[in-house]
Amino acid sequence: MIDVVEFLKVFQQHRGDAIVVPGPGAWRHWVHLSTRPERDVPLVPYPPMGGGASFGFGLALARPNEKVVVFDSEGSLLIHIGVLTTIADLQPKNFYHFLLDNECYATTGGQPVPNAKNVKYDLFARAAGYAQTFAFDNLETLTTNIERILGQAGPVFTWLKTVPEIQNLPMSQRKRFATRPSDQVREDLQRELGVAAKPA
Repeated sequence: MIDVVEFLKVFQQHRGDAIVVPGPGAWRHWVHLSTRPERDVPLVPYPPMGGGASFGFGLALARPNEKVVVFDSEGSLLIHIGVLTTIADLQPKNFYHFLLDNECYATTGGQPVPNAKNVKYDLFARAAGYAQTFAFDNLETLTTNIERILGQAGPVFTWLKTVPEIQNLPMSQRKRFATRPSDQVREDLQRELGVAAKPA
């Protein structure tokens, strides 16, 4: 299985100018690793379950000349599995979907995802119509292939088996990961992309 932090370190070396939407499985680490925070779009105050892929997909459609990367989780994807067919239908060539599968709902105490050891998420994506799909369960093989993955025309789906990081503290007692309020995240990205803010 792959340690999420080690994966993010590898990805960071190949990120380039990609816009990154870090989901709940990656956000708390990515905020400390990213060197381009103005191109990060964390969904604050908390990423909505199942919303990351749809949000990143919308960004990819709106900015077809920008590479958009989503770090998703299997719990989130299962809530809105139909997003795979919608993404595949419109075939955004700039969309890269990484699924971090730790076989449990880690942010709510570690409850197991049903049939977690047998589900093949890359086959879901392939059957839905993604242009390219990949699956990895060790960092070495992923590291060897990351440049090739990000060099493919999207939509690309990459399923990673990751080490669970279970959180049991009540939400009110957890460390806050957000370093910027949502308004600033939006304004920073607009400024970075040269998009004029709409008047209120």
